[in-house]
Amino acid sequence: MRVNRDIQGFTKLMLCIGVIFTFQLSSFNSAQAQDQHFSMLDLDPLLFNPAYSGFFDGKGRFGVVYRNQWASVSTPFQTVSASAEIAIARSTRNMNGFSGGLWVTADRAGSLGYGTTAASAIASYFQGLGDGTNIVSVAVEAGVGQVGFDAERLDMSDGTETFARTRIPYPALGAGVAWFCQLSDAVYTKVGVAVRNINEPDVSASAISTDGRLSRRFNIYGRAEWRMTSQWGLLPVVGYQRQRGFSELVYGCDARLYLRDDPSNYLALSAGLMGRHGDAASVDIAVMWHEWTFAFSYDANLSRLASASHTLGAFEIGVVYMLANRTPKRTSLPCPIF
Repeated sequence: MRVNRDIQGFTKLMLCIGVIFTFQLSSFNSAQAQDQHFSMLDLDPLLFNPAYSGFFDGKGRFGVVYRNQWASVSTPFQTVSASAEIAIARSTRNMNGFSGGLWVTADRAGSLGYGTTAASAIASYFQGLGDGTNIVSVAVEAGVGQVGFDAERLDMSDGTETFARTRIPYPALGAGVAWFCQLSDAVYTKVGVAVRNINEPDVSASAISTDGRLSRRFNIYGRAEWRMTSQWGLLPVVGYQRQRGFSELVYGCDARLYLRDDPSNYLALSAGLMGRHGDAASVDIAVMWHEWTFAFSYDANLSRLASASHTLGAFEIGVVYMLANRTPKRTSLPCPIF
């Protein structure tokens, strides 16, 4: 009976994800955004949604991710992101708490060295509902960034074009909400929605243009896990973001093998396939050992640039360290907060 309930719960979960996926696909714009993005969405969850601050089984989480894209075509797009999260206060009695986070990211692209450097501080509050199988988290963030390029490398065909500045600092505000649901001992899901650049700061370098504001970016993310057996888990994921008419849709699934499920001697292996709609397909592998996670992902370019890049896309590497709680051996999926 327990297995049947797990299967029913997982079926409902997959139907919900399918509805979200279908809706986003129907509204997907053919143009592809080249804003900061990663294929391995879980390694830096704060970059996708500030409300995921505190969504971990431990006292803190620290991670670094690096992405190198299109090195075979021209000067590669390079992106690096680092994040840190601390559980400030948690109450198992009241099923609530606070978490703080910080993320820093930088990217560089093209022969002009055009790129963005940004940092944000995050404060989140989470509250358990009912028996704690449902948890809602809300978060706000405030940060600063700078857009810039090397103007000396420019070859201007129009001598009347001028640049008021080549280093443009700006403030940025964001907010997010996330929901975690433990459907059974073997099935959980989490879904989040976030908006970045709420204040739409001006990042124009031109002395003429008046249309240089950084548009709001909307994100939707969903991840689930079905613990099929004591050793095997299946983890589907979907992520979508949209900014000023440009869209990105990422979807896929990982399989995870739990070799040792004791937190004091933890070992698991993961592998999966991901797709970025109309742009790329990727494969990812990860090793989770004690408090550490080591991950690697490789993208194959499937866009109109595939012939020029010989289908070579991007690779990502990431490392995450978890400041973990020492708890007894688990017999089911843990709640990521309590």
